[in-house]
Amino acid sequence: MYGIDNYPKNYHASGIGLVNLAALGYSKNEVSGGNEGAAPKPTAGLYPSLPYPSSESVGGMPYVVKQTTHAQNASYAGPAMGMGMGMPVPGAPSAPAPYPSATPYPGAGLYPSLPSANVSSLPYPNAPMAPYPTGMPYPTGMPQPNLPYPAAPLAPYPSAMPGLPSMPMPYAPMPTSPAPQHSAGFPALPYPSAPPPASAPTQEEEPSVGVAELSFTSVKVPENQNMFWMGRKATSTRQNSQSKGDFQSLRADCVANGTMFEDPDFPATNASLMYSRRPDRYYEWLRPGDIVDDPQFFVEGYSRFDVQQGELGDCWLLAAAANLTQDSTLFFRVIPPDQDFQENYAGIFHFKFWQYGKWVEVVIDDRLPTYNGELIYMHSTEKNEFWSALLEKAYAKLHGSYEALKGGTTCEAMEDFTGGVTEWYDIKEAPPNLFSIMMKAAERGSMMGCSLEPDPHVLEAETPQGLIRGHAYSITKVCLMDISTPNRQGKLPMIRMRNPWGNDAEWSGPWSDSSPEWRFIPEHTKEEIGLNFDRDGEFWMSFQDFLNHFDRVEICNLSPDSLTEDQQHSSRRKWEMSMFEGEWTSGVTAGGCRNFLETFWHNPQYIISLEDPDDEDDDGKCTAIVALMQKNRRSKRNVGIDCLTIGFAIYHLTDRDMQVKPQGLNFFKYRASVARSPHFINTREVCARFKLPPGHYLIVPSTFDPNEEGEFIIRVFSESRNNMEENDDEVGFGETDDRIAPSLPPPTPKEEDDPQRIALRRLFDSVAGSDEEVDWQELKRILDHSMRDVMVGTDGFSKDAVRSMVAMLDKDRSGRLGFEEFEALLTDIAKWRAVFRLYDPRRTGSIDGFHLRGALNSAGYHLNNRLLNALAHRYGSREGQIPFDDFLMCAIKVRTFIEMFRERDTDNSDTAFFNLDDWLERTIYS
Repeated sequence: MYGIDNYPKNYHASGIGLVNLAALGYSKNEVSGGNEGAAPKPTAGLYPSLPYPSSESVGGMPYVVKQTTHAQNASYAGPAMGMGMGMPVPGAPSAPAPYPSATPYPGAGLYPSLPSANVSSLPYPNAPMAPYPTGMPYPTGMPQPNLPYPAAPLAPYPSAMPGLPSMPMPYAPMPTSPAPQHSAGFPALPYPSAPPPASAPTQEEEPSVGVAELSFTSVKVPENQNMFWMGRKATSTRQNSQSKGDFQSLRADCVANGTMFEDPDFPATNASLMYSRRPDRYYEWLRPGDIVDDPQFFVEGYSRFDVQQGELGDCWLLAAAANLTQDSTLFFRVIPPDQDFQENYAGIFHFKFWQYGKWVEVVIDDRLPTYNGELIYMHSTEKNEFWSALLEKAYAKLHGSYEALKGGTTCEAMEDFTGGVTEWYDIKEAPPNLFSIMMKAAERGSMMGCSLEPDPHVLEAETPQGLIRGHAYSITKVCLMDISTPNRQGKLPMIRMRNPWGNDAEWSGPWSDSSPEWRFIPEHTKEEIGLNFDRDGEFWMSFQDFLNHFDRVEICNLSPDSLTEDQQHSSRRKWEMSMFEGEWTSGVTAGGCRNFLETFWHNPQYIISLEDPDDEDDDGKCTAIVALMQKNRRSKRNVGIDCLTIGFAIYHLTDRDMQVKPQGLNFFKYRASVARSPHFINTREVCARFKLPPGHYLIVPSTFDPNEEGEFIIRVFSESRNNMEENDDEVGFGETDDRIAPSLPPPTPKEEDDPQRIALRRLFDSVAGSDEEVDWQELKRILDHSMRDVMVGTDGFSKDAVRSMVAMLDKDRSGRLGFEEFEALLTDIAKWRAVFRLYDPRRTGSIDGFHLRGALNSAGYHLNNRLLNALAHRYGSREGQIPFDDFLMCAIKVRTFIEMFRERDTDNSDTAFFNLDDWLERTIYS
């Protein structure tokens, strides 16, 4: 593992995604230029992808691979290879050279300033996968275990319970034949109860069938305090920032009482400054009126010069704040103008930040840390202007402390200021259509910035051309500029940028202020672009010089809700955005990446439908930016909770696939992903841009390893509508699994003189006594004895479990069951017991949490991921196991509440009405 001083900077948390051309149907000949008469190979920029070398390094920079688990492909004996910029998997067979062997796709010249040998797509396998097995149903949720069907006759129940007569019951124990043996790892899962569709599509119908899936790789980015990495964040319970009331009511109370607001959630103490150590000197918290005589929120408006860095290492926040001043709509959304130091002043201010899909209001007081009477952190060039200092304090409160802002990335701050999604690109590995990407971003009002890699030996070193290393620049214009020379006329791609210092530290090369090149630009063009030669930090460069001298560009694409109504209805382009929130729960929906085939399909799944190709795209392809962001991880680092290693894979769906919700194991077993994130990586967000043909696509976000818990949001930006939906099961009743039928006897005859019914009645009477009803204690006595073969290592059923069984069938809420209810309960328990034994082939007394969906499906209950997560949190163990009595509780709760809802949903509208008393009575008793 690399240390913090030599880790690879270019870890590709976002940028151009990787595309598997073979899975999209492009053959070897099409990619390599092929034989005469073959289809033309994809044009430049059609499938932008990062270089995929066969060696262990790219440009001399090796990449860290955390996991070496091989990809699991059905009948595929080929090598497990690293994905993206990763290394070959240690211990795997030597990788064959990816073909084509001559010129790799996309081809020489596609990536400027890069050797063509470093540019390729995903390698194609040398040998195709084995054909889809005949007779294999497709697609299904789970593979068929070789469980023996019961052949033994019904056993009498209970067998020898003291004090109770021996008699046949309406159910029997499962046979105790030896459990089938499974290989190490996750046991195979049974099929769901729904009948599978017909055979799988052929490779002609769906190109991704039979294509080898390459193993996924991960990159572990060490924590480092430079401008490209976010520093630690303290544990904070203060992220609900509204301080027991909203800003307007709190201010009104303070004004009415004649008091100055003091924020109890972010007090003026050392704990709000630092969390890892005590300050090295005494800091005094002062209000602006105690620092200057005439404090102002704004002095002659706002500008980039109002943002000056203090002692805190948060230049990344400074760069984002400087960008924010360029758009008044965005600026006043973050910094509401309804506050100042004159009217209704009470020492209280508020700001708004985007946090995981929502705009959060942060309320603070105006006490600021000072030393010798001067601000120590962010401040304005005007001594009496305080909007920037208060903005920094509000952002510090959001993350727990000022120290939490030490070291960071402009991407995160720009997203928190706009609600947009940020891409960044290593310019030395820029996609061929980077200028087009930047032009479209400018047309959509995106915020853009760029930077040079810092000099490890000199802080803010200056290049011979006047650029500052390790410094963030704002990009303020991207355009094609008319140029007229004695030899030719045309348009030149140009970039205008600004140094936030706002001084004479400017570019001094071609197209700098007063350079001779400007004589070739017509005067009307100069007027259109507002050209001036002031020493204000703003300058122009040609796009080629930009590629040669800068190392990184960041683009924050604005979501539609970041635009004003006028902007949305104007000619300005805007992104179409869809967003979903989700959760990975250990043992249920945290399946890990595709390397863990048996559990991968349990991850949340989302479908996007790309219908209309991009405007001006001659190849008829659609741009999609997929951004996966994990929630609330950074604020928990000092208690050992770090960012998860996350990423995603994208699969193509046929019309038939669209009928299956969710896709099961066999879908992923015989399909290759058509695209994926560049890496699985431990950053807050992973983002990638793709160009894909119109169609339906399945996105599977996941952690790299299984059983890693976390919450996330996933967003998709596209130029045309993307129609995103969650690919999940519908909640309700279904058919009982046919495989448990042999374990169940025929229904108890209703004739009163039937011997089986007479015996059942005799047992009931002996337990119930003279009242002819059984309570939970009497029921527990029966169940503890009869279910001892599945209640392994326990003292029997819990009181709550037995009480819930009674409540499920106790319609009059008497706390007791009559004979008919008792008979129905035993029938249900027989079914649930048979299902449990089906999913517990090793007879351990517990089932794996990943089996919960299948087990409930087999019992006739269909749930979505949210409900499965809730059941796992409520009834699962720390090890991800669910014992028999807890499984019964899951089944009982699901059945009880579905029936409760159906009873009130009289018109089948999926809507039920309860008043508070009725709802409380029903839920408390259940």
